[in-house]
Amino acid sequence: MFKKLKEKLAHKSEAEADTTNKEAVKESEKSAEKPVEKKTKKAIAEKERTAETADETSPEPEKVRRIRKARDTSVAESKTADTIAALAAANAKKNTPMGKLMEGMKNPPAEDDIVEGPVINIEKAAVYIDLAPFGTGIIYGREFIAARDIIKKINVGDTVAAKVVDTNNKDGYIELSLKEARQAMIWSEAEAAITAHTTLELPIIEANKGGLIITWQGINGFLPASQLKAEHYPRIADGDKDKILEELRKMIGTKIAVTIITALPKEGKLIFSEKGPVTANSAEIKDKEQIVGKYKIGDAFEGVVTGIVDFGVFVKIEDGLEGLVHKSEIDWSLVEDPRLLFKVGQKVKVKIIDIKENKISLSIKALKENPWTEAVKKYKKGLVVDGVIIKFNKHGALASIEEGIAGLVHVSEFGSEEKLRKALELGKTYTFKITLFDAKEQKMALGFVNKEIKK
Repeated sequence: MFKKLKEKLAHKSEAEADTTNKEAVKESEKSAEKPVEKKTKKAIAEKERTAETADETSPEPEKVRRIRKARDTSVAESKTADTIAALAAANAKKNTPMGKLMEGMKNPPAEDDIVEGPVINIEKAAVYIDLAPFGTGIIYGREFIAARDIIKKINVGDTVAAKVVDTNNKDGYIELSLKEARQAMIWSEAEAAITAHTTLELPIIEANKGGLIITWQGINGFLPASQLKAEHYPRIADGDKDKILEELRKMIGTKIAVTIITALPKEGKLIFSEKGPVTANSAEIKDKEQIVGKYKIGDAFEGVVTGIVDFGVFVKIEDGLEGLVHKSEIDWSLVEDPRLLFKVGQKVKVKIIDIKENKISLSIKALKENPWTEAVKKYKKGLVVDGVIIKFNKHGALASIEEGIAGLVHVSEFGSEEKLRKALELGKTYTFKITLFDAKEQKMALGFVNKEIKK
């Protein structure tokens, strides 16, 4: 019995073991299926990626490499050939007449531009100028009339310069002006002459009290008497303007060497100088610097009057050197006309009060006692004084209370200049009250007391 039970148990164990083994095999097979599937997909992906980058990540046969290299070289050479062909085509186009024209093409002409081109036709009332590639220019109407003298000398084929006056002509032409172009060119030449300090020998056509009228390129210019050299400057003993004009008129019809010192196209003004430009390197200025260098401010000496003008007196200091005594420096008293006090050739004592740019300013009154020094002891604000009217100006009237001491009677006290001149007369004496007194600044203001002193 025991034996049968043992056999029964052994049979059951085998059956269970067999079942267990089967289940194990199934589980093993089941779990083995997934890794195989993943491995297959991964292998395929890796293979594809390897195929895409085979030339970068994996060695390839020598034949394949030669084929690939030949292909790359062929592509590069093809691109280079295309580039060279494109450049050659561009250069070929550039060398054609149209290419050259396009290369040199500028912006279309605008009003006031100066343009140039060949004359292609001349009619009774119009001139046509080729302005390719922008069109055709035309000179007609009043511009044709204004330039008739110039047009008479023009032939078909001549190249002319003209100024654009209108770009929107109803017939499609670009309207031009020869006369305005000529004027523009003349003013441009004037500017160039100023820059180059060009000396011009020009005719004197007229004279006035201020100087001479000379002509250049059809434009009349002015040569101020102050810009004449010493040998041409009229030296009139009493400085009479009519006599100065008479001397200037003697130069009409002669030629004079001048330079242009000012050109104002908009105002149509040309200013000339016979003295010419003074440059830092010129021998003339170096010589003058040496002469002027011998003097200093404060020096006093005796000179000779060489000229008298409205604004003062010229005094010769030594050969080649003159100084100016402005009329405000002639005397402490008011000086209206220097001609009444001096004559050419008269000796005068002067003092140097300023030296600037090789020009010497002189004073005669600086050698006289300053009356304001003593006046401060006698006058003060509020004091009533008598004064004589010596001058009218836009601010009022000047009244002198003693030699060299004058004060202003302001026009506001009278309401208008007309009323002031009715109340006060030149040369008459009136009573005033000092409302301001400053001896240091040499200023004095007076109030009218409304009383005339009979003298």
